[in-house]
Amino acid sequence: MKELGIILALPGDGIGVEVVEEGLKVLEGVSKKFKFSYTLKKALVGGAAYDATGHPLPPETLQAAKESAAILLGAVGGPRWEPLDYSVRPERALLGLRAELGLFANLRPAKVHTELVDASTLRREVVEGVDIMVVRELTGGIYFGQPKGVTKLPDGTERGVNTLVYTTGEIERIAEMAFETARKRGKKVTSVDKANVLECTELWRRVVTKVHEKYPDVELKHMYVDNCAMQLIRNPRQFDVIVTTNMFGDILSDEAAMLTGSIGMLPSASLGKGSGMYEPVHGSAPDIAGQGKANPLATILSVAMMLKYSFGLIEAAEAIDRSVSQTLKAGYRTPDIMDKNGRLVGTREMGDLILKHLDA
Repeated sequence: MKELGIILALPGDGIGVEVVEEGLKVLEGVSKKFKFSYTLKKALVGGAAYDATGHPLPPETLQAAKESAAILLGAVGGPRWEPLDYSVRPERALLGLRAELGLFANLRPAKVHTELVDASTLRREVVEGVDIMVVRELTGGIYFGQPKGVTKLPDGTERGVNTLVYTTGEIERIAEMAFETARKRGKKVTSVDKANVLECTELWRRVVTKVHEKYPDVELKHMYVDNCAMQLIRNPRQFDVIVTTNMFGDILSDEAAMLTGSIGMLPSASLGKGSGMYEPVHGSAPDIAGQGKANPLATILSVAMMLKYSFGLIEAAEAIDRSVSQTLKAGYRTPDIMDKNGRLVGTREMGDLILKHLDA
């Protein structure tokens, strides 16, 4: 029996607690089916960690993350913590984990399931067959650049500054990740920038073009971010792999997610030097927390990405993907993806159905 090591669960806040529970349930089920074992640990992060310790990323949580083979994260944040200083808001835990673990690449697939084509707000003929992978640079750019902050001016007004910074090395490694990912898919990369007005992304374009020389079998196209945002709505099937900066990737991946009908369907993987971190794209949704309405499929699909990218268990990952498709094909729906012919189920019931189809 293969031993995977420590898997750290960070449920976080809001619906994160509920969806992580279902993800772990499916992980246990697939481990029995495919004969592998692991050691499960849990820790506090985000708002829950702040309430308990006064910090969104306590030292013990960070240490546990560094010692783990992979991390499953729920979601963090919510209105109750918004009045806090930026330095201790729940979202700082995400930035801290990414930086401390060297997670420089975020892979966010946006795939339209045939069974959910009509759940999209766009016409069937626009979204049918969409299968996009957004590769987002995760530890550089405007979210991390210095200087930053808000300062008082002599006249009593304030000045806010955030700095967009990228180095050659940061761009090279994310470009390589994108080209390697494309080689396993449709062999097309669209690099998204704003090189016509931002010198930093002019450098981005030049470096990506240089890296492309090592990947002659992959097609490279450059696109400005405003045009990309439009093209994702106009003709999303033109895209295979999109690689872009931290902030642009943050925005475009959420836009791509909505092509699928619900952000509750989208998993993600954050990869780098050490432990991979896997999480649903959606937030903590405090308005429905504790009501059994949350869609756990993004978290369950994140477990599949974990098995694939951190442990190389391709067959087990594909089994989870098939179970999700079979459950959707049988008509089961959580409220966010409910249609007129659907069979409404709650968070736990959806997790149980994935297990049922996994065993079938």
